[in-house]
Amino acid sequence: MIERVKKYLEEVNSFSSTDALTIEKFRVSYSGKKGILATLFAAFREVPVEEKKAFGQELNVLKNAVSEKIKELQSQLKSTGGKSSISDPTRTPFPIQTGNRHPLSVVKNRIIDIFTQIGFTISEGPEIEDDWHNFTALNLPEHHPARDMQDTFFIQTDPDILLRTHTSSVQVRYMEKNQPPIRTISPGRVFRNEAISSRAHCIFHQIEGLYIAKDVSFSDLKQTLRYFTESLFGNSKIRLRPSYFPFTEPSAEVDIYWGLETEVDYRITKGTGWLEIMGCGMVDPNVLKNCGIDPDEYSGFAFGMGIERIAMLIYQISDIRLFFENDVRFLKQFKGTL
Repeated sequence: MIERVKKYLEEVNSFSSTDALTIEKFRVSYSGKKGILATLFAAFREVPVEEKKAFGQELNVLKNAVSEKIKELQSQLKSTGGKSSISDPTRTPFPIQTGNRHPLSVVKNRIIDIFTQIGFTISEGPEIEDDWHNFTALNLPEHHPARDMQDTFFIQTDPDILLRTHTSSVQVRYMEKNQPPIRTISPGRVFRNEAISSRAHCIFHQIEGLYIAKDVSFSDLKQTLRYFTESLFGNSKIRLRPSYFPFTEPSAEVDIYWGLETEVDYRITKGTGWLEIMGCGMVDPNVLKNCGIDPDEYSGFAFGMGIERIAMLIYQISDIRLFFENDVRFLKQFKGTL
């Protein structure tokens, strides 16, 4: 038995390889659960008592030699880059590039991060909605002319069921289940039946915000929007233009001063330097009442923006279709942005 161990020791000392697969096979053959060392240690129990000491010493020498040899070979392999000399037919002939987030996801996550830093929670809801949550509860009763502002996909088998046209429906559901103070944002996909333009798409992404509490004023809304624009664009100069939304009163469009430093600035701002980025307003008392909130005790504001529009401004993208074509050459430009 001792001669057998010595023979294995010579084999270990003479073994050498620069191939990762060969080295691993060597390791398993000696140190594996069913390897040579395991077999020899099992046989140690059958060795006569007078030979145990000598056999044990030789066995420990072999064990240490195997351990040192494996460490030595693995160290050499690591220093040379660990490349195997055996060709692998399944290996790609070119480096595999790591992926990156879609620019819309990058912008959405950045917007969410800005608002969560000032206490806004995130609320989500179903994309297939009913008429009450998408329209009626938001001050848009049946046959209201403002419904024509949003071309809607209705489910043919049930005219009361539709694909949501905005994430305001999520806010309605949130107010129905929660009492003020409420401070939440609702990101998600919305659907519009827009087929009049070659650049039109049926799916868009929005983020809408809602703040309901006691004594909320329009100045609170303006300060929140200034914080947002300064955090995202590095510019706090904004203006609010009177507008109309059925679920807010008063309502306003929010413009940010983009500037007129380049030819592109002149083009995208039409020579004014101002760009529209979102809509906002004070929540209409009827909406609060529809959601079970007392409008005499509470007030609040709401705002909403299209993520595509914000992303197009940040990245100076002229065609919205680029976001949806999944061209790798386009998408890889946004690795590590924001």
